Amino acid sequence: MQTELKTKTPNLLPQLTHARNPGMELDLDWVARVQANTSAIERRAATLGGRRSVKKEFQAAWLLKAISLIDLTTLSGDDTAGRVKRLCAKARQPVRAEMLQALGMENLTVGAVCVYHDMVETAVRALEGTNIPVAAVSTGFPAGLSPYHLRIAEIGESVKAGAREIDIVISRRHVLTGNWQALYDEMREMRAACGDAHVKAILATGELSTLRNVARASLVCMMGGADFIKTSTGKEAVNATLPVTLTMIRCIRDYETRTGIKVGYKPAGGISKAKDALLYLALMKDELGHPWLQPDLFRYGASSLLGDIERQLEHYLTGHYSAANRHAMG
Repeated sequence: MQTELKTKTPNLLPQLTHARNPGMELDLDWVARVQANTSAIERRAATLGGRRSVKKEFQAAWLLKAISLIDLTTLSGDDTAGRVKRLCAKARQPVRAEMLQALGMENLTVGAVCVYHDMVETAVRALEGTNIPVAAVSTGFPAGLSPYHLRIAEIGESVKAGAREIDIVISRRHVLTGNWQALYDEMREMRAACGDAHVKAILATGELSTLRNVARASLVCMMGGADFIKTSTGKEAVNATLPVTLTMIRCIRDYETRTGIKVGYKPAGGISKAKDALLYLALMKDELGHPWLQPDLFRYGASSLLGDIERQLEHYLTGHYSAANRHAMG
């Protein structure tokens, strides 16, 4: 089994093998031409769950890959330094040591740890000695309705505190009113405020009404310089879905075809089961190919997902399912 599963160990976040997205001039003609065939997208997404899933050692290998792509997240009003430290300990060793040893993946870590700004310094200290980046949600997360100058300042404060990735929230009203110039200008300024930190643009797709709006917002954010586009804050009534994912990643594909620049994708909210993680991996591989199966171009925004993956891996090793409480976050 170790021979079958042990590949290049994803213990460190891979160095970028592609240029960051510098953005481009806003092309309103391109934006206006964007369409989304909702019925066709939904039919395509519906076929994924009906396919025969990967089994046995192949499933275990894919689940180990999924762990390396998780932005392990805590975004609760009752977050404490202790909770964040426990989360970071889980990020360092996402699966019990004896299981990782049996799988030949002793150096496996998650892709990043995602926290509120106030917890960035705590997370950075807890992750010292690793290459696991800290991502901070910013710009008035989750609603994005605080005064604009404070949203920009918040980005700078998170970068100063050590965040290497910034998850910003866009102003949904710009999408709903079709004010693409305002959305583009906002994205450009937020990208500039991030400096060397990578910026993930959260579209809050559950609040954008239509897949066409999702597609247009995705494209404008990439034009504005987003390194990743992300579905949701996790606080909306509807978060990541396969139809939304298909819409967004096809925009990523179109953007790469037009510019030669690869942009990452992050589904967030509602992805809590290992079988769901496998569906997203399959969709990314089918639509975008192997480069988007690495943490510099694909992440899950999740926390409980890791526990279910660990449970499935234990079943693979022992043939038995354990209780979920054996796989706590800390």
